Amino acid sequence: MNLKVAIDVQILPGTDGGVAQAVKSLIHTLGELADGDEQYTIVIANEEQRKWLSPLLGPNQKFSCKTEYRTEYRRPSIVKRILRPVLSAALSAARRVHDRLDPSRYWPEVEISDGFYEKLECDVLHIPTQGFRLCALPTIYNPHDLQHLHFPNFFSCRDIAVRETIYPTGCRLARTVVVGSQWIKDDIVRQYHVSPDKIQIIPEAAPMEIASRPTSESLAQVQRKYQLDLPFVLFPAVTWPHKNHIRLLEAIATLRETHGLTIRLVCTGGLYKQWWPHVERRVQELQLQSQVKFLGFVPEEDIRALYMLAEFLVMPTLFEASSLPVFEAWASGLPVASSDATAMPDQVLDAALLFDPYRVESIADALAKLATNEEFREDLKVRGYQRLKDFNLIRTAKAYRAVYRRAGGYPLTDEDRSLLQWDWMREPKRV
Repeated sequence: MNLKVAIDVQILPGTDGGVAQAVKSLIHTLGELADGDEQYTIVIANEEQRKWLSPLLGPNQKFSCKTEYRTEYRRPSIVKRILRPVLSAALSAARRVHDRLDPSRYWPEVEISDGFYEKLECDVLHIPTQGFRLCALPTIYNPHDLQHLHFPNFFSCRDIAVRETIYPTGCRLARTVVVGSQWIKDDIVRQYHVSPDKIQIIPEAAPMEIASRPTSESLAQVQRKYQLDLPFVLFPAVTWPHKNHIRLLEAIATLRETHGLTIRLVCTGGLYKQWWPHVERRVQELQLQSQVKFLGFVPEEDIRALYMLAEFLVMPTLFEASSLPVFEAWASGLPVASSDATAMPDQVLDAALLFDPYRVESIADALAKLATNEEFREDLKVRGYQRLKDFNLIRTAKAYRAVYRRAGGYPLTDEDRSLLQWDWMREPKRV
């Protein structure tokens, strides 16, 4: 019998940053593995997800849509189908008003399967995002990180309530918890008292391996499209507070005022509405409008061109399980300046210039060194290329497949056992 795996896609393109890229890359690569007979059912909720993922599916993968299941098995009346959007919007509005008037009464619940997952006739369910669902299948769960426990001021009371209901429940009830680094594993063990044996480290890899290299013509087109002056520094990240945009802006202003050094910064990623006004106001206060561009989410064909056009990448994050943009930079031959927070030193080793993300002066020093020292940039390019070889999507996908096989009670190969015992982020070279 073939192992059948369901992968529950709970994200939309252009809304979830690195998590969306990681899920997309995993599905694509699992579909390319030709040395196994596994079958994958990709669980989607709408046509937008189908359109997003369809070009990536392999011959061993198919879609199953939750809304189609509900229509088939519950058969709502024509009146309910017509009124559903109106009633749903009214209910959502009523809940928002209720939460504002009496937030103390709000408490989330973990979703329990209504039979959909069990009817898929799969052996294992993989939830590659933070939203855990309880069902009868052995479940693989990716909580990604527990940032809300380290920076509760970055989250609303409601968000913390949701996370502290779902995350610990998922970590305790899942058959296997998968994380991207030893730092996050240690954090989950410490915070939720989960057995270390239950937590599997599977380092992520650069998703840009599935994108084509831009031509010189397309590079020129992207430069014109966004009206970019060269050289510029690239920072691809949603404007969440932990991404630390404001200290980065202050470092750029410091270099201009105290060193006469003008750094141009290009930022991509969503403009998080709760925090973006603070970032936008700081740009104006520091008079950086002519030096800084926020492009929002850009098409995937453009983001690779931005990596190729940039002088170097800066990643001033305060909290990260691992950084996909760092992988993407290395794949594009782009030097990296990175924060030394959480798992970042493990990810980059000696292939980036590390700085203290809490000190504006430290960020400024790193920017100045990379902006003014071409020889150092070239050295970091070489180191980045070498470090990137320690990671690849095929190895990551095979490690997930080994987890699926183990959870489903299927035999493991020698390669499976080896991958499950190896953290190639911290120990890139096996003896």
